[in-house]
Amino acid sequence: MAETPPKVVIRTYAPQRAWIIGAGLAAVAVVGGYLLFEYGRSRAGFDQLAAVRERAELRREIRARDATIRELRREAAELATLRSSQAQERAEVARTIGELQAEVARQSQQLAFYQGIVVQGANAAEAKVQQLRVAPGSAPGRFVVRFTLVQSGRPERNIAGRVLLTVEGRRSAAPAVLDMAALFGDPAFELPFSFRYFQNLDPEIVIPDGFRPERITVELLSSRREVAPVSQIFVWETEAS
Repeated sequence: MAETPPKVVIRTYAPQRAWIIGAGLAAVAVVGGYLLFEYGRSRAGFDQLAAVRERAELRREIRARDATIRELRREAAELATLRSSQAQERAEVARTIGELQAEVARQSQQLAFYQGIVVQGANAAEAKVQQLRVAPGSAPGRFVVRFTLVQSGRPERNIAGRVLLTVEGRRSAAPAVLDMAALFGDPAFELPFSFRYFQNLDPEIVIPDGFRPERITVELLSSRREVAPVSQIFVWETEAS
């Protein structure tokens, strides 16, 4: 019996086609999954178009907010610069005013000094204040005014009289004056003097809270009516205790 020859089967081998088919199936699966996902969201009430619009609106709001923040920061920087400039101007004005006030006080003091030693009418002043100092007193708000009285001319006899003290300054930014009754707490208080060559006086006065002294006036009233009073003004400068 003759042998049957073996059958030969010829098959086409195309690996690229298999890859293409596999990639296509994967793409179909991805697209299908996405479509199913979108279908599920639409069934749940999710609106893709509304969500896109909302995101766009939020982005616009964020840009507007950022622009507002930048503008506010710029305005804050300008305001800070303006405040600094105004503070410097106020400090400069205050310094200038202080210098002018000090100069006026010095000139007033010099004028009062020379007025006190010149002849007034037909009579020359008997005495004058040689020097004046202000020091802290025995308690807060109390000050000791130390000054020396000397005769203006040749000491030929004893002279006598009384001293009036007046303190000028400010209270709550308004001009104010303290007289003898306010300084010594007694309307009837008197500060007498009697000497031939010189006399040192050191009365203690009271400065109320809130009062800022600037000048102190010393007026000498002679016991002789024909002698004109002497008035001298000094700048208030407190010495260290």
